[in-house]
Amino acid sequence: MMEISVCVGSACHLKGSQKVIKRLQELVKMKNLEDEIVIKASFCLGQCNDYVSVKVEDVISSVNESTVDKFFNENILGRL
Repeated sequence: MMEISVCVGSACHLKGSQKVIKRLQELVKMKNLEDEIVIKASFCLGQCNDYVSVKVEDVISSVNESTVDKFFNENILGRL
């Protein structure tokens, strides 16, 4: 099972972490991957500089509402 952690700490919350989580949930459901992917809220992942911090395996990326689809296709589907 792949675990995706999305920061919901103060900085990431203000940058739209709830929208990123919602879109990731939609993408997982659309691809019928509910049995393969779990999305978890997390507090600070240590990279609050740009956008919302998202951790997949040991890689932390900055994602926002407009880049979440590309992130999902490249960093999540590419690892399944």
